[in-house]
This record gives sequence, structure tokens and C-alpha cells, in this order.
Amino acid sequence: MGKESRARALPDNEAKAVLRMLRISPQKLNLLAQQIRGLPAHRALAELEFSPKRAARDVHKLLSSAISNAENNHGLNIDALVVAEAHVGKSLVMKRMATRARGRSARIFKPFAQITIVVREVEAA
Repeated sequence: MGKESRARALPDNEAKAVLRMLRISPQKLNLLAQQIRGLPAHRALAELEFSPKRAARDVHKLLSSAISNAENNHGLNIDALVVAEAHVGKSLVMKRMATRARGRSARIFKPFAQITIVVREVEAA
């Protein structure tokens, strides 16, 4: 009983994880995504572990989640995983006002972002 499960959107050798509503600018988050894109998973984890950027901790947790998804849900070998895709998207923007001199005000934008990480199992060459 119940409804049928959807067909899998990714190929059998891929797994993904998505982090939504992360309170950081997409531009800043994209710098981290570029840093890990195309690297082996264990090397990407090491890069994020020692990165001085504030969002690196959240991206590290997301990459660990993608690796766990690959291992537990799809039965992939974690030693052969590569970060195939890491892309960043915009989410909502909170608009706030800040008081300025002479009774004026200025808008402050507080952006949110989302990041998607796809890991792929590759065969040893």
C-alpha cells in the first residue's frame, strides 16, 4: 500500500547531498565549491578541514553527508569517490534597515544560499 517510489534521478554511481538556507553570500560559498570541485573525496575533506573560511565547517558536514549517502544508500566504494559537482544557488534575501547620519537610512541585504554536492564513484585507471 502507499504510493510508488520515484525513479532515481542520478546515475547508479552517483550520490548527492543538498544544504539549503545557509546564511552566507552565494559568492563567498562559491569560492569553497570551486576549491573542492573535481578532487577526490578524502582530499576535499582535508581541504575543508583546514580552510580558514567560516562556511567551510558547513560544507565539510555536507560533503560528509554526501559520502555517507553514497556508502549507505547506494553501496558505493568511498575510497573511489570524487566530487563530481559542487554548485551554489541563491536563496532568499532578508532586507533590513540601518540608520545613517542626518536621519537617513540604508538597506542591508542578508543573503542566503544553497549548495549541492554530487559525488561520483570512478574506477581506478
